[in-house]
Amino acid sequence: MHNSQLQFGFTRIQIATTIAVLFHAIGLVGILFFNRAFFIQTTSVNLLLMFILIGYTQSDLNKNILLFIMIAFGVGMIIEMIGTQTGYLFGNYSYGKVLGPSINNVPIIIGINWFIVIYCCGVSINLLLHKIVNQLSEITEKNKPIIKLLSVVVDGATLAVAFDWLMEPVAIKLGFWKWGGDGSVPIFNYICWFIASSILLYIFHQLKFDKRNKFALHLLMIQAMFFLILRTLL
Repeated sequence: MHNSQLQFGFTRIQIATTIAVLFHAIGLVGILFFNRAFFIQTTSVNLLLMFILIGYTQSDLNKNILLFIMIAFGVGMIIEMIGTQTGYLFGNYSYGKVLGPSINNVPIIIGINWFIVIYCCGVSINLLLHKIVNQLSEITEKNKPIIKLLSVVVDGATLAVAFDWLMEPVAIKLGFWKWGGDGSVPIFNYICWFIASSILLYIFHQLKFDKRNKFALHLLMIQAMFFLILRTLL
């Protein structure tokens, strides 16, 4: 098994989770107490490492998961380009220079982050609702596929929007991006996030690959705690 115990008795999930906790803890302490500018500059490296760890823990790196990575990355980059250049999506905003190389003023790491967020939310909902959905009575047996689809798409998109809401104030303070006007985040941003996330999660649900990667749930919780602490203390 891909995630079975390795040498010394540690699983890939445990190794990846430990690395994720360590790097987020170092970043958190560095931003709060040491050289904030330096640690902010390492954000893209951290996200790239989390992307690699997802691949490391994914049990079946088949063509479908690779296809979803490309779709999530491509859709994320395209809608961000439309959003930053026109303001028609999300609102009037622009990216700073701290997230590394960009295409049409959208950092490349943002496309990777779209995949990370959608994948983690989709897998988390699958894991959390798996037992509930499978314990439905025989009366609703025929409706199980529909219930699973709605759970992944609606609940997953809601989770993605909640994560974005948690992240927004921190990202603005750290210079990841900024909003026009009075600098406040428009409600339109969250509406667009929900719609875009729903579309990507529908694709996520339809493509056949293993969606039980517990590291994705761990990573989502680690990142949520990371932004919650920074949102409280910055």
